[in-house]
Amino acid sequence: MDNSPPMDLVTYLIDFILHVDVHLENFVVAYGPWVYALLFVIVFVETGVVVMPFLRGDSLLFVVGALCGLGLMSYPVACAVLLAAAILGDQCNYSIGRYFGPRVFQWENSRYFNRQAFDKAHDFYERYGGITIVLARFMPFLRTFVPFVAGVAEMTRTKFTAWNVMGATIWVFGIVTAGYFLGGLPWVKANLDKIIWGMILVPGLIVMWGAWRARTKSP
Repeated sequence: MDNSPPMDLVTYLIDFILHVDVHLENFVVAYGPWVYALLFVIVFVETGVVVMPFLRGDSLLFVVGALCGLGLMSYPVACAVLLAAAILGDQCNYSIGRYFGPRVFQWENSRYFNRQAFDKAHDFYERYGGITIVLARFMPFLRTFVPFVAGVAEMTRTKFTAWNVMGATIWVFGIVTAGYFLGGLPWVKANLDKIIWGMILVPGLIVMWGAWRARTKSP
């Protein structure tokens, strides 16, 4: 049985994540305004679907800001679309947690659900409360699970929505604006691949360090 099509798709997705600047710019040139629909889908899926934590929203937002700075995209439209996707994605994730949460704690590790990452998000949420929703926006993997955990923990929707809107606003406008002003600098353009890798690896290392510290302090 030929498995090349699935493998080709996986290879393309990995390449898109690691070279989002090239692919996104090409998409803008080829399809114009449809890029905003693509951005909405990517950010909504990353934040709204519990089993899709591998998408890298931070690097995507930075590249979008850089393209806005170059005049290839509209800064207000991009920010509005990304903000809507981020808020609605977390609301969807929260709702899934409220509905399915009690059953999830009985799941074992599977190919599509990382129980270890979920448990880390749950512990992080229990320790720091609502501010976790804001902080997790800047932490890959955790930002996918934290809204779900908030739903499982039956955090009131009004309180969750307030933290959600605050976190999404800081995340979207902060990173897109950084890309807008810094993305066009020669040094940034020459080292964009390294910056993207840094935006992927550094938050992950911080999360790992925090988990290690929590484990060493626990009795």
